[in-house]
Amino acid sequence: MSAQCLIAIATPPLATIQDVGRRGWMRWGVSGSGAMDIEALAAGNALVGNGWHEAAIEFAWIGGEWEIAARSCRLAVTGGNFRLTVDGIERPPYLSLDLRRGQRVRVEGAKDAVWGYIAVQGGFNVPELLGSRATLLRAKLGGVDGRMIAAGDALPLRAGDISHAPTRALPIPLKRSWQEIRVLLGPQDDHFPRTTLSNFAAEDWQVTNRIDRMGYHLSGPKLVHGEKGANIVSDGIAVGSIQVPASGQPIALMRDCQPTGGYPKLATILGCDLGRLAQIRPGSTLRFTPVSRVMAAHLHREFTNRLADLDRQARAARGVFVRRRGSLGELIGTMAG
Repeated sequence: MSAQCLIAIATPPLATIQDVGRRGWMRWGVSGSGAMDIEALAAGNALVGNGWHEAAIEFAWIGGEWEIAARSCRLAVTGGNFRLTVDGIERPPYLSLDLRRGQRVRVEGAKDAVWGYIAVQGGFNVPELLGSRATLLRAKLGGVDGRMIAAGDALPLRAGDISHAPTRALPIPLKRSWQEIRVLLGPQDDHFPRTTLSNFAAEDWQVTNRIDRMGYHLSGPKLVHGEKGANIVSDGIAVGSIQVPASGQPIALMRDCQPTGGYPKLATILGCDLGRLAQIRPGSTLRFTPVSRVMAAHLHREFTNRLADLDRQARAARGVFVRRRGSLGELIGTMAG
C-alpha cells in the first residue's frame, strides 16, 4: 500500500477515475471517455487547488465511504447537493475539507444530481494512458487497471501533504426539474422531414431509466424519418450526437459513446450543455433548442472562460452555511470583490 492514499471502504457501481478525457483516438476506435459533468469536475479541482483538468473519482447516485490513509488530505465533493459526513458529522459539498489520517468520509445521494466527484489536492497517482487518466470500462483502459474502483482499493495520492492555503468554497449549482439543452442540427438532419425537426424542438422529452456513460435514452413523441429511412452507412460519431433509430425515440450519446454508428444523427448537443444533460435524473423533462453555429461558438467561449475562472471564484469565496429544510448542506458562496 502507498504511504499516502485514499482507501475505498464501500464503493457504489460506476465509481471510476475520470479527467477531461483523451483526445484524438476515436479514429482508432478508442472512445474519449472523461467526466460526465466537466464543470463539476473542474469545480472540485478548483476547490482543492488543482488544475481544472485533473483526474478525480466519479460516482453515480451515491459516493460510498472512503478513509484517509495519509498525514493529511484536502478533499472536496461536487456534482450536486450530496449528503456528506466526516466521521459521522455532516459537512457541505462544494467546500474544501482538510482531513487527517484515519478520518472517514461518507457520501450519500442527492436529489439534484446523478453524477458526483471526489477531488483531492494533487490528484491521484495513476498512470496516464493515451494522454489521459480517464477510465474507459469497455476497453479496460485507464484509471485503476481499467475497471471500477472496488472496496479495499488504495488509491495513491500524488500530494504527500496538504498545503496550508485557506479553505475554498463555491456555490452549489441551482438545478431545475426542467432543462433547456441547446443543440446544433445535423449532421443528418436532412434525413428527416421539416415536421419532425419542428416536433423535435417543440416537444418535451423525458429521460428514461436507460442511462449510462455510453448513452441516455429519451422518451417522447415519435420522430418520423424521411424517405431515406432509419439507417445510414456507418460514419463517425461525436460526443453529444443525438441518434434516432427506427423506434423514433432519440438516444443522446455520452462520454463513452461508440466511435461510429449507423443511425441518422438529427442534432448534436453543445459541449457546454452535455454535463447538464448528464445530471438530469430519470423521469425529469427537457427540451432541445437549436442554435446557430455562431451562437454555439459564443457559448463555447463562455463555457471555457467559466471553467478557467472557477479557481479565482473558489479562492475569493467566503463560505456561509445556513440551515435550509433542516439540512446543513446549503452553501451560499459570497464572492469577495
